[in-house]
Amino acid sequence: MSHAFVKEEDGQWLHDVAPSLSALIIYLTRENNGIRVYEQKKFVNAEGKEVHTMSNGLSYAKDAENKWYVIGY
Repeated sequence: MSHAFVKEEDGQWLHDVAPSLSALIIYLTRENNGIRVYEQKKFVNAEGKEVHTMSNGLSYAKDAENKWYVIGY
């Protein structure tokens, strides 16, 4: 098959996701092969950031520019 017919996937990065929880859930569900990801817990950490622990086992917060990132422990 010719490569002319293969469409490149339009990927999206976590930091490009809109700063709402619903947008994060949609993004994570899509990245999880369509298996729904949901919020398990929400809390404020020592730095005063709102942290969302998700069912995919990772926690997410927004930086000073209101962009999502993974919290590393």
